[in-house]
Amino acid sequence: MSELLQVHGLTITLGDRRIVDDVDLTVAPGETVGLVGESGSGKSLTARAIAGLLPPPLLAHGSVRMSGTELIGAREKVLRKVRGRRVGLLLQDPFAQLNPLLTAGAHIAESLPRGAGHDRAEITRRLAEVGIDNPHVAQLYPFQMSGGMRQRVAMAAALAGDPELLIADEPTTALDATIQHEIMQLLARIQAARGMAVLLITHDLRVAFALCDRVQVMYAGRVLEAGRSRTVAAAPSHPYTAGLIGALPAVERTSMQLVSIPGSVPRAADVTDRCAFADRCRQQQDDCLTGRPPLREVAVAHQTACRYDVQPSATPTLDEPVAAKPSKASDGPLLLVEGLCKSYGKVKSLDGVDLRIAPGERLGLVGESGSGKTTLARCLLGLVEASNGRILLDGTDTTRLRRLSTSQRRTARSLVQCVFQDPSTSLNPAMTVGTTLAEAAGQARPEDRLPVGELLELVGLPPAYSGLRPHRLSGGQKQRVAIARALAVRPALLICDEPTASLDVSVQAHILALLRRINTELGTALLFITHDLAVVRQITDRIVVLLHGQVVEAGDTEKVLDAPTHEYTRRLVASVPPAPTGKAAHA
Repeated sequence: MSELLQVHGLTITLGDRRIVDDVDLTVAPGETVGLVGESGSGKSLTARAIAGLLPPPLLAHGSVRMSGTELIGAREKVLRKVRGRRVGLLLQDPFAQLNPLLTAGAHIAESLPRGAGHDRAEITRRLAEVGIDNPHVAQLYPFQMSGGMRQRVAMAAALAGDPELLIADEPTTALDATIQHEIMQLLARIQAARGMAVLLITHDLRVAFALCDRVQVMYAGRVLEAGRSRTVAAAPSHPYTAGLIGALPAVERTSMQLVSIPGSVPRAADVTDRCAFADRCRQQQDDCLTGRPPLREVAVAHQTACRYDVQPSATPTLDEPVAAKPSKASDGPLLLVEGLCKSYGKVKSLDGVDLRIAPGERLGLVGESGSGKTTLARCLLGLVEASNGRILLDGTDTTRLRRLSTSQRRTARSLVQCVFQDPSTSLNPAMTVGTTLAEAAGQARPEDRLPVGELLELVGLPPAYSGLRPHRLSGGQKQRVAIARALAVRPALLICDEPTASLDVSVQAHILALLRRINTELGTALLFITHDLAVVRQITDRIVVLLHGQVVEAGDTEKVLDAPTHEYTRRLVASVPPAPTGKAAHA
């Protein structure tokens, strides 16, 4: 089969510094190829170079051919004929792709082939192709749609030009498990019906192995492994791939020891003449540091950039000790929620929620977007006031937090703190880490105050980080600082609202291990809010499942996930892509 897309020696530079380094890639008509790897590996920049969308002053070198047409160095007139017509682009955040001033129908209309114009029937057909059967959606603006519907509209717009190749850059990362599953199935159906090729960029290995015919594993701007998805999943031939697969949490079982890869992705320019992964690899040899390993064949259509066979020790466990489940002996619940309701006009966000958390317990709160998870958290934090019901925090009624005395409010807020999904939005970019933590510690009782250095050590960061500002930190390091700030007042309950959703799988394992350790060593109870059932399996004792603001199932985590009784819970469990099997999963 002749290749539709041929990429050879693709290198992306910023001045004299390499960011993507000598990447080869092919995609055949109707084939799905995945680019996987941690953030900073160069996946998205590779995709943008292929589409001719690199922002200045980045420059692309090498060759990118689409059906024989060279795109590197091509004039904008040539690229315009390719973009949207022969190559479509689907982004992770539909808000970044959709104009907030245009309706769904207008987005599709401007991408349709010439002559189709604003044909309502054609727009309705295009919406139906992505599973939107209500023609009224064409009149809606992006802010009037749910996350899943926005992604479907973005997909319809990307497909409106009938591209031969769709580049999908993290198209399901921000979506709930069931919606993610629906989008994956939808994409596969459309691809089969059209015979379209797909280049999928993702750090979610489950999605890549479920959707892709082949995968290429990128790291520090280069390809470290390439092969058929099933082959790579079952028998990875590079320590980095084995480490990523080993770090995947499983919804089918609770891991007593979490697995992760130490360190972080280096800059491509710093590892041009050596194995890029050597500093993080447990099977490093002397020659790994003295030359760049070329891709070599280990089997038919399976290549690796490692000179040695993968050893089981190449997949390390975390240095942080595994936390045993704490004792729940107590005179009463730390948190008791009874019949909690919250309405916005005629819309009920919470409808009679009952909840209890014992001191030191780890409770998971799961459900799709719109189920009421975050609204419940905001009520517990006193950020919004419940319409009805009662919240008891350590015996004090905090349902109407603003009506309490100043001292009562201060006590309540010291009892419960929150860690949010995106630490970048919760850390002041103008303040150093030390200033941020000192400010938070100043709110604690004098006998509970910890020095900044001790707070950093508590979350596994060196004291020297106190002088850094957030932009100098990686995503995982920022989240550790956010956790340290929440712990500065020694809360009895830590609400974690999707704290690992935007993190790579290896960094995610570090954060989960940290939370388990904090739970054990400090006795801090956790309310862990997530839509990721594999993650909730590793971090919680019990789970509560929310649907349309109501609790539809609750119980021990293992029992609920192994044998769900409610149809909605069964659907959530069934939507999780299977974890890779074979020696990789047990390395």
